[in-house]
Amino acid sequence: MTNEIIDTNRIAQISDNLYQGVSEIIDNAMQRVAVYVNAQSSMTFWNVGKYIIDDMDYQTYSAYGQKILATLSQRLMARYGKGYTYSALTRMMKVARIYGNREMFAMLSQTLTWSHFLELITIEDGTKRLFYQQMGIAEHWSVKQLRDKQDEMAYERSLIAAKPDDKIAKTLERICPQHMEPDVVLKSSYVLDFLGLSGYYSEEELEAAISKQLENFILELGQGFAFLERQKRFTIDGTDYYLDLLFYHRKLKCLVAIDLKLGKFKPQYKGQMELYLKYIQKYDMQSGENLPIGLLLCSEGNTEHIELLMLDEDNIKVGQYTTYLPDKQWFIDKLNRSILIAKEYGTK
Repeated sequence: MTNEIIDTNRIAQISDNLYQGVSEIIDNAMQRVAVYVNAQSSMTFWNVGKYIIDDMDYQTYSAYGQKILATLSQRLMARYGKGYTYSALTRMMKVARIYGNREMFAMLSQTLTWSHFLELITIEDGTKRLFYQQMGIAEHWSVKQLRDKQDEMAYERSLIAAKPDDKIAKTLERICPQHMEPDVVLKSSYVLDFLGLSGYYSEEELEAAISKQLENFILELGQGFAFLERQKRFTIDGTDYYLDLLFYHRKLKCLVAIDLKLGKFKPQYKGQMELYLKYIQKYDMQSGENLPIGLLLCSEGNTEHIELLMLDEDNIKVGQYTTYLPDKQWFIDKLNRSILIAKEYGTK
C-alpha cells in the first residue's frame, strides 16, 4: 500500500482558494437577496400608501378620515406588528404621493432603502429633494450620510443650486454612480475651518496650511478627488508659472486645477487660469480624459463679475472659501443672491 505524502501547505492554499471563491458566491447571493428584500419591502409600503390615498380620496386628512386611518392602523398592528402605526401609514401615503409613478419608484427602490425615502420626503423643495436623491444614489450615501449632507447644506453650497430649476433637473437626471457633472461636484462655498487660520495670512501660508491638512481638504472637496501635485510649474516662452494645486477627479475623468486667491475674484484671474488649462490640455491630459477644469478659490465672493464673464463657458469655476464655519443662514443668503444675479443676467 502506497503511503500518500500530505503537503499541508498545499492543502492550506487550496482550502484558502476554495474559501475565497465560495465566500464570494455566498456574499453576492446575500447581496442580491438583500436588494430584492429591500425593494419588495419598499414596494409593499408604497402600495399600501397608494391604496389608502386612492380609496379615501379627499377624506384622507379630514377628521373623519383620520379616525378611519387610526382604526385601520390598530387592526393592521394587531395582525402584522408595529410597522403599521398611524404615523407609519401617513408616511407611506406621503411617499406614495411624492413618488407617484410606480415604475420610477420601483427603479429607485433598487438602490434606496425605505429609510432613505422617509428622509427624502422631509425635504419640501422638489428640486432640492432630487439633488439629494440623485447624489445619494451616485455616491452610495447611507441614511446618516444623507442627513449629514443636509446639515452641511450640500445643496445650497453646490454650483448647480443657482441654476434654473429645469436646468438643475436635466443635469441631475444624468447623474449616476458612473457619471458626474462639474456643477454638481464643485461647490460655490468651501469651509476650511480645519486650517487654523485667522486674521491676516498670505496665499503662501494658506497653501502651506492646506498641504499640512491635505486629507481634510480633500474631504471638503468631496468624493472622487485624487491629489497629484502642488506648485505645478509651467514654463511658457521662458517664463515660469506656478499652479497651486492639481487634482484628478475619477468620475469627471478630468484634471482639476485649483488656484487660491485672497480677496475677491478679479477678471485677470480668468486669463491666468485659461493659460493653465491650455497648457494642461496640451501637455498633461491623457487619452480618454475630458477637458481639464479650473477652480478659482477666493476668500470673498462677487457673483456679478462671475456672471458677466460667463466663466462656465470656459470650463472655469469660481468658489468662495472661508477659514471659519458660517451659520446656515450665510449659505442661504449667498445662494439667494447668486440666484437673483443669475436671473438678472439671464443665465440659461
